This record gives sequence, C-alpha cells and structure tokens, in this order.
Amino acid sequence: MEPITPQADQEAAQLDDEATRSGLSDEQYRRKMQRRKAVQEQRLSQRIDKKGLIIVNTGTGKGKTTAALGMVLRSLGHGYRVAIVQFIKGAWEPAEKAAFAPWTLGQNNQPPQLEFHAMGEGFTWETQDKARDIQKAEEAWQKSLSFIRNPDFQLILLDEVNIAIKLGYLEVVDILAGLAEKPDDSHVILTGRGAPPELIEAADLVTEMTLIKHPFREQGVKAQPGIEF
Repeated sequence: MEPITPQADQEAAQLDDEATRSGLSDEQYRRKMQRRKAVQEQRLSQRIDKKGLIIVNTGTGKGKTTAALGMVLRSLGHGYRVAIVQFIKGAWEPAEKAAFAPWTLGQNNQPPQLEFHAMGEGFTWETQDKARDIQKAEEAWQKSLSFIRNPDFQLILLDEVNIAIKLGYLEVVDILAGLAEKPDDSHVILTGRGAPPELIEAADLVTEMTLIKHPFREQGVKAQPGIEF
C-alpha cells in the first residue's frame, strides 16, 4: 500500500469542482474525467481494504438513528449478523423492530441474523426515576457488551447510548474499555446527541447532524409515524 498523500485528495476535489463549471467543451470534460479516474485509482491504492470501525452519529439534528438503521439494513443484505440495543427507547414498540422482524427469526436450526433489544423505558420526563433509569442503562450496556465481544456479530448498533452517557447513567471510560474488546473486523455504531469528546476522539467515523429546521419547533407539528418513530 502506498502512503497516503493529501495531494491526491486535494486534486480530486479540484477536478470535481472544475467539472461543474460551464463553458467546458466535451473534449475538455473528457480529459478532466480521465485525470479524475487516475487520481481516484491513486487514492484507492493508498487505502487499506478493511477495518472494523467505531462509528458515532451525534448532533442536534434529526437522522442519527435513521442513518444507523440504513447501515443495519445494508449489513443484513450482506448476510452479516447484526445486533441492535436501544437505550432510553423501549416504552413503546419501535416501528423499525416490526420492520426487521423477519431477520429476528432463526431458520433451519440457525441463530437469527438480527438480535433486537429495546431496553429503555422512555424519556427521563416520563420515567421520573433516575435510579431505575441508571439500572436499565447498565442492563442495556451489559447486553451490548455480550454482542461487542462476540465475533459472530459484524455490526452492533448502540442506539441513543450517547444520551445515556450524557445523562451520567454510564461512564465514558467504561464505554471505551468495552469498545476496545471488539474484534478487529466488527463495526460498532453509537448514536445520540451530545457524544463526549473522548468518544469522538476514539471513533473512526463521526457524523454530526445539524438542526436547521424542524417541524416541531417551527410549525408545532408533533412526532409522526414513519418519520420520528
């Protein structure tokens, strides 16, 4: 593998920008795309083929869990075994659990491809019992560890675990120690706003969802089936 050089990445971005400009002849565009292909091949030669990732979806905007569920669906499509553990959520039956139900059934004496555990009891203003919330978060974390340590699972989604850390129900040092136990080729996704800096530093892929507009805030529209739950 060639060493990674920023020049190739910079040239790729420049060529992408130039290709969108008006006034290019067909021949000029073709030459730029030929060069763009060569640069892309150079960039790929500088990358490793595979690595188990720690992925964090955080921020105040909507879509953190939704994006993670997309990765779950892709992984199931590849035939991987997947585990979902939902923190905080659990007082209601999430629609995604119903949608994923066919994958939670084992066939021909084989274990199910998907394990789905919604282990919370709702938002803090609904539960109104901090001690029990901490207990449920710890139970969810212990369940998560059983999947993180299991080499049979290629993807583990810890949904809203960042909220549990932010609220002080779980310690980030314990989360990092648990993530260090995962097999080299497995992926772990951690969602929820307020991801701590230590987790962001340890992660391989971090996406921050930014709130620009939301119908609840601007229009007074309540959460709707299929959109929020």
